[in-house]
Amino acid sequence: MRKFEEKTIKTEHIFQGKVVQLQVDDVELPNGQYSKREIIKHPGAVAVIAITPDKKIVFVEQYRKPLEKSLVEIPAGKLEPNEEPLTTARRELEEETGYTTTDLTLVTSFYTSPGFADELMCIYLAKDLVRLEDPPKGDEDEFVEVIELTLDEAQQYVKEQRIHDAKTNYAVLYLESMGLLK
Repeated sequence: MRKFEEKTIKTEHIFQGKVVQLQVDDVELPNGQYSKREIIKHPGAVAVIAITPDKKIVFVEQYRKPLEKSLVEIPAGKLEPNEEPLTTARRELEEETGYTTTDLTLVTSFYTSPGFADELMCIYLAKDLVRLEDPPKGDEDEFVEVIELTLDEAQQYVKEQRIHDAKTNYAVLYLESMGLLK
């Protein structure tokens, strides 16, 4: 057994949804005791830090039902089955913002909530944006408004908690630290 590894004794599948599935695992702990782990399985997601030619950051505002409020976020979405993250990033950029690019670069990836979920999010930087004449339709149950902000404006949105999610806060901090918008 690896250091701190928990051995799965039994898995009970509780819920299979469109986006996530929930399971409860009975585990043996490294000290020989037993416990339960509630686990959310997620296909993975991408987010895009999109920079316009005039050095503005492209965001979308959308309502988030779990929070009962709207947030301003960088464009993002989940991977479809057997879809590469780069393909998802381009698709989400086009569907949510109406922009496309040939310059998408992986910045980093991270687990969003490793205490209970296996979601891995890949963050891409998109430059050399071009507005599509006929952008693809987004998800029929997704309503977004595109907002373009300067870095200073985005920092103010963070202070006001209009930007208040991890991936978008990361994007603002990344742009601050890299000096890409000077």
